Formats: sequence, C-alpha cells, structure tokens
Amino acid sequence: MSTITPPYAATDWRALGCAVRLAVTDPAALGEARQFLAEWLALVDAACSRFRDDSEIAALDHSAGRETPISPVLAEAVAAALRGAELSGGDVDPTVGSALAGLGYDRDFDLVQHDGSPVKLVVRPVPGWRRIAFDAERQTLAVPPGIRLDLGATAKAWAADRAAADLAARFGCGVLVGLGGDLAVAGAAPADGWTIRVQDITDDPGADPDPDADTDADPEFISILIRDGGLATSGTAARRWTRGARTLHHIINPHTGLSARTPWRTVSVTAATCLDANIASTAAIVRGTRAPAWLAECGLDARLLAEDGTVCTVGRWPAAPGSTGFSYTIGPREESSWTLR
Repeated sequence: MSTITPPYAATDWRALGCAVRLAVTDPAALGEARQFLAEWLALVDAACSRFRDDSEIAALDHSAGRETPISPVLAEAVAAALRGAELSGGDVDPTVGSALAGLGYDRDFDLVQHDGSPVKLVVRPVPGWRRIAFDAERQTLAVPPGIRLDLGATAKAWAADRAAADLAARFGCGVLVGLGGDLAVAGAAPADGWTIRVQDITDDPGADPDPDADTDADPEFISILIRDGGLATSGTAARRWTRGARTLHHIINPHTGLSARTPWRTVSVTAATCLDANIASTAAIVRGTRAPAWLAECGLDARLLAEDGTVCTVGRWPAAPGSTGFSYTIGPREESSWTLR
C-alpha cells in the first residue's frame, strides 16, 4: 500500500474494490479531475470486472471460443495483461480466473468467506496466455471454452497509468493516481517530487496506514520521492483467506494453479510505468527466492519484505526503514523500462 503526504490537493474514495487516491498540484483542478477519474474507473469496471454478470469480460464466458469484437477499454486492458505474461515469462498470466474461483475467490473480496470449509487442492497449471487469440488492430478477442480471464494482476496498474497521463494532459498539472497498491504519476512533479509512503498492509487491502503509528520504529515502513513513472506493491497479506487448515491468497502461481508459495509478504517495485512495476512485483512474489537476483538483472529498484520481517532491497531502493529523501527520477516515460532476462 502506498500513500502520499501533504501539501498536495488530494481526495480519496473507493472503486474497483480498492482505495482510490487522486492528488494534483493545481487545487482548482481537483473537483473536475475527480469526476473524470471516477468516470474512467467506472468504464474499466464495466469492461474488466469478473465479479459483475454484466461486465464485458464476463460475457466472454459465453462466446465459446468465437472471435468477438471488444471495446477499446477492454482491448487495452487485455493488451496490458498479455504484456505482463510476455515480460514475466508466464509468471503473470491472465488465464488464472478458474483457479482463483476454485480456491474461493469468486466474488468481490469483501464478500469472500474468509474462513470456509476445506477445498481439494490439486496442482494443475492454468491454461496459459498463449491460448488467447487477441487482435489489437481489429480489437477482437477469442477465449477458448473453459478458460476464464482474470485481469486483476494488471488492470488497475494500467488504469492508473492511463488516468494519470490523461489528467496531466487535460489539466496541465502534476497528477498522482493511486489504486490500492498501484500508483502512477504524470505531468510536472512538485518541486521536491511526490513523497510516497510505502507500508505493508495486513488487514483491509484498501485501508490507509495508521497515521499514529511509530513509523520510525516500523521495519515495514519507508518513504521515497518519485518524479515520474510508477510504483507498485504486490503482497500476500491483505487478500488472504482460509479453507480448512490451508491459508490461501490471491496471487496465483500459473505453473501450479495454486496460491504462490513464497517467502515474500510484500514486494514494491518502481519502473517507468505503474504497469511495468506491477508486472515485476507480482512476478517477484511468484518467483520467490529467485526474485531479488531477477529484479537486479532487470535493472529495477525494489524492496522485498519477507514473512519473518526481513527486508531485502534491490538497486537504489533505500535500506533504512522510516527514511526519507530517496529521490527516484525515472526520466522520459518509455514504452518499456525493462525486458525479460
């Protein structure tokens, strides 16, 4: 979970099942910017939610593999998901929908039974993203029968990137958009950069950190400064539930079809876009002990918090908890900030 600190004009609400935070450097633009963002998130939800019977992605369950025209919003979201699969070597895969439903995450997380009866856990790889037939130019999609898409691993990060860029262009000011653990900035940053507080969240996945917490003594807290690009935090602590004696979480290892077995409680990554940061942070959870070396090879800055409280940092990420002043300047927003190695 990431939050900003004053003196920026900001507003908060909930959408897409998570906390939404919007901040702008021009206070006069805040009201109109909020309406713009709310309308955009409503479009994203209508296109991508697997929990709405009337969503565009839910309708694909009835297309039986036929090539189907899709909206520009869903087309962009699918492209983002397939980018995540390609860059991560399949560790972030949009065909995990049935696996998630089978583990009990088949509705909005607020409605999931957190302590349910046992389920039979069977190691079964997910169908795989290469079975999805997507034509970006024609905006068509064909999903084979039996495959249910879940775009949750990438959709919010892509939506944050798109919103921040559009708002910055529309209002000519610096913009920060945070959707749960996914945060994107665009436009001219404040003089000292955006101050971002990164903290492990252990209860409500949309909750804000405790403002009265002793952050200087908290090993799970740190502040950084960013001027461009995005930051994403993926973790196993917030969206967690039990079935019998087994604790499950929402990050699926596509190679097993089960909740990823990982030493990491949270992984935070910065990149040229929030989407790329999210792809890397989610893949790091799946890759487990191999993640730090992989992130370093990709040239990314990251912080990995283990279940036992041990913190591992990669690249320029500051090691000292509770510190400020880590000035992270990404530079020009590139299409890709890293490639699979």
